[in-house]
Parts: sequence; C-alpha cells; structure tokens
Amino acid sequence: MKLYGDHQSGNCYKVELLCHLINKPVQWFDVNILNHETEAADFLAKNPNGKIPLLELDDGRCLWESNAIINYLAAGTDFLPTDPFTLAKVQQWQFFEQYSHEPYIAVARFIAKYLGLPKERQAEYDAKQAGGHKALAVMETQLKQTPFLVGGQISTADISLYAYTHVAPEGGFDLESYPAIQAWIQRIAAQNNYQPMMVS
Repeated sequence: MKLYGDHQSGNCYKVELLCHLINKPVQWFDVNILNHETEAADFLAKNPNGKIPLLELDDGRCLWESNAIINYLAAGTDFLPTDPFTLAKVQQWQFFEQYSHEPYIAVARFIAKYLGLPKERQAEYDAKQAGGHKALAVMETQLKQTPFLVGGQISTADISLYAYTHVAPEGGFDLESYPAIQAWIQRIAAQNNYQPMMVS
C-alpha cells in the first residue's frame, strides 16, 4: 500500500502511528501542501478533495479522510472493536475530533508551526484558543474515568485524538492543567512499536 502525506501533519501521523502499532507496512510518499502538490492533476485523480493523507491500496483503490483510513487498517485488530456500541463510542470520539477538536487545535498549530504565526492570522489564532481548551476539557473529564477514551483498551479513538493533542502546545495550548491527558499521552507513548512524530 502507498501512503501519501506529510510527517508533520497530525492527520497523516494518525495513519503512520497506527501502521507502526499494528505492524502494517506501507510505502510513504511525501506531499508538500505548501507547494500545492495536493492540487496536481495526478493527486486529484486519486483524491478529488485534494487533501492528505491518502491511502492507495495494492489494487489501486484509494481511501481519504484520516479516521476512515485508520479504521479500515485497524479492522480485525484490537484497535477497532466489533461490539456495535463500543464501535459507536470509538466513532463518537472520532467525530468529536473532527468537529470539536481539530478545527481549533490543529488549525492554531498550523498557523503557528507551518505559517510562522503571521500578523494577519494572529486574531484567528487567538480565536481558536477557547474552543481548543473546551475540547481538551472534555477529554480530561473522560480520561479521569478511564485509561483510554473508550475504556481500558487503546483504540483508534485514541489514535485520532492523540495525533494533535500531544503536539497541542505547538498551537499555544498548555497541557499543564490537564493531568489526565498528560498521563494518557504517556500511556500511548509506552505502547509496543510506538513511533514518535518526526521533528522538523
């Protein structure tokens, strides 16, 4: 399988991390979004939405959207439960990640890390802080009760939220007031075959 992505992207890192945790080999292809490489015709032919990550299967079929990719790859492993309610809880947290977490924490990080916090984006960056802390507080509440987001077993819900949460300080979010999140980050980093995000 081929994985098109950017090592510094949390959405791409979700896939990269899961592949290491489940020993799933993929061939990596770097894609530079700042150079508009996702707008190239050959890329758009694979993903008309023009975003990374993109997974291309051996037979040429393609999957996009990071959480769809990791759930596909995790099928049949302990990272994706088969019980309908527990599976729905995993998806619940993944929808939360995309709608209540990523739009704040990931965007603030992008403005700061990728763009260098330009003055014309400062107000937008500042406006992301409250929403990001609200999302972190929701996670903190759950992680005070259970070791992982869906009980005692790590799942793709944790992979989804870990990717941008563990680098949230790069977006201006201090994690010092979230001890349960900090402990959860350490538990994930202690998993067998854990792969840290590459440092730029």
